[in-house]
This record gives sequence, C-alpha cells and structure tokens, in this order.
Amino acid sequence: MLLDLSGVVYDGDTPIPGAVAAIARLRGEGLPIRFVSNTTRSPQRAISAQLASLGVAVDGDELFTPARAAVDWLVREGCVPQLLVHPDLVPEFAGNKFGARKAVVVGDAADAFTYAALNAAFRQLIDGAEFLALAVNRTFRDADGGLSLDAGAFVTALEFAAGKQATVLGKPARNFFHAALAGLDCQPGQAVMVGDDAESDVAGALRAGLGGGLLVRTGKYRAGDESRHAPHPSAVVDDLTAAVDWILAHRG
Repeated sequence: MLLDLSGVVYDGDTPIPGAVAAIARLRGEGLPIRFVSNTTRSPQRAISAQLASLGVAVDGDELFTPARAAVDWLVREGCVPQLLVHPDLVPEFAGNKFGARKAVVVGDAADAFTYAALNAAFRQLIDGAEFLALAVNRTFRDADGGLSLDAGAFVTALEFAAGKQATVLGKPARNFFHAALAGLDCQPGQAVMVGDDAESDVAGALRAGLGGGLLVRTGKYRAGDESRHAPHPSAVVDDLTAAVDWILAHRG
C-alpha cells in the first residue's frame, strides 16, 4: 500500500474523517504501508511528527519523500546541491558527502521563488549544472482551503529558459514509486497507490506498473479529474475509508 498524505490522510493539521482508523485497519490486516508524500516544504521529521500527533506512528522506512530521493541521487552521482527550495527543507540536505559537480535542486520554495533566485538557478543551469525537480505538481491544497501554485510551473519556466529537461525525483517519476517499494517483499504489480492527485499520484503509479491506483474525492480532487489524465484510476472512491474497503475486497 502506497498512501499519499496531504489530501488523503490530512488537510493541513486536520485529519480527514476516518483516515486514521483506515490506516489502523490496513495495519491490522497485515498490509505493509509506505507513506509517499510529494511535499517539498516540510522535512521528513516534521511529517513524522505531524502523523504522530494524529495518532499514526511511522518509522523511517515507511515514509518516502522527494527530498530523500534527491539526497540519494546527489550522493550517488557525486553532485553538490544548489538549492531553490523552501527554507524549512534546507536541513534535509545537510551532513551528506556530496561531490564537486553542481546540481540545481528545485522544490516548492513558496515566497523564495523570487526573480533573483530563479535567475540565479537559470544561470547555474546554462553553466552546466544538473537539473533536479523534487516534484512537478501543478497545484496543492493550501492552508486556507484553496488551491495554490506548486513547484511544477517554476520547473517548467526554468526548463523553457535554460533549454534543459529536469530529472523529476518525486511522483509521478517511475523510479520514485519503485524506490518507495524497495525493501518490501512486493512487486510493483502487487502494490496499490491511493491519492488525491489524478496526474501525479494515480496515473503516475499506473504508468510505473503498480497494480492499482485509487483516486479519492478529498484534498485537491475536483469533479472530472478522473478523466483528465491517462491511465485512468482503477476506481474513484469517496475517501481513504472507502479506498480500504475497495482494497480489501480486491485483495488477492
């Protein structure tokens, strides 16, 4: 089981009704869970603490984020990050042994997306730096309940200006889903993804070879999302509780 967090388990600091009990039900059935968030504003310890405050205890292996994937990539490829990310995410990259090559790393930097910061990233890219995008989501559900611009628009702007394609490390990248499943006795075709983003969560998971992709009508979901991106969801359900009902009914 791969579960998105924001919009599936919680909205802001508020748990979505029934979500915590649904997770407990999955655990009771013995199904391994990986929480796969595309957030690039919060460090992993903050996400774990937020889940714990809702009554969901997670260990380090159960939570997988784009920042974690980025650190793995940077260490493996011998690159030092040039960060254009939210200030809260900067500590995620500290204390690692990177190489000498440069890689521009773009996440949801929020108010740090100034012209000066974007132009500095652009200049590094045209000087030969690698280009990593933590995620390319179009929107996210903001604290005020409305949709706000996510990092995808800024990544696309830099791609256009620099003439260089970003390597995407979060959802919907195929490697992200496979890395999240690493360490489990589970082939991609035996896994199911539950998310509120039809493009990054569901279509991305199905293109990565996962056996199922469920779209919930919570979080950022808007009517008609299920038909906007291919592959289409395996099912569209009201919330995580209904998703667990579907999963257990279709369990092989």
